[in-house]
Amino acid sequence: MEIQKIRTHKIYEAIAEQIKEQIVSGGLKPGEKLPSTKELSERFQVGRSTVREALSALKAMGLVEIHQGEGSYVRSIESRDVGLPEFDSLLMSKETVLELIEARKALEIAGAGMAAEKRTDEDLRKFEAVLQRMEAYLGDEEEGERSDIEFHLILSEATHNSIMVRLIDSISSQMQTAIRETRRLEMYANRQVSIRLWQEHQAVYEAIRGQNAAAAQEQMGRHLAHVEQILLKFLKK
Repeated sequence: MEIQKIRTHKIYEAIAEQIKEQIVSGGLKPGEKLPSTKELSERFQVGRSTVREALSALKAMGLVEIHQGEGSYVRSIESRDVGLPEFDSLLMSKETVLELIEARKALEIAGAGMAAEKRTDEDLRKFEAVLQRMEAYLGDEEEGERSDIEFHLILSEATHNSIMVRLIDSISSQMQTAIRETRRLEMYANRQVSIRLWQEHQAVYEAIRGQNAAAAQEQMGRHLAHVEQILLKFLKK
């Protein structure tokens, strides 16, 4: 007799699974815009942060695209995409998290150097806006997470290299899923930790603004080493 492991889904996993089924079945068409976070939270009767978690997981699976300030859209998927990892592997083994950490460090440290060399005045304005928001909401878990994601998105775009943008975005999405599992460590809710994270992001920005590629890479390395330290502490539990 074949049996399958029984596991309890978290709420955002169940929501993501429902949306995934509609995408795969064709109920939601490629390019179609999903309802807003507010509307989805009302339909599922959950908080907006839970909906954002579900959308982030779908993005990591390659099923949706999230455009800042515009909304979420269904991606075109091919038959090979349907077999993407399920939540068991996505949410995720220790070995997978360690490999993601290594890949993220390699990509984002290199990306920070590229951004320092190629950033524009418009890139700097975007960095400044997200850093101001990050500082204003120190200790706010939800806003801290959102600002962190946006900072790294801006950095990838500041490389002005479309391949790097896609690579960093893909790795960062799955890394954020792993980071979300550390909430009990109060990564963003702990004010002292969030202050340090803000300072680290600020240091990366200052190096990029000064077009100092070596310093940008060094500061990004320090920041990611801190994040890695938090994740590894969680994985040992």
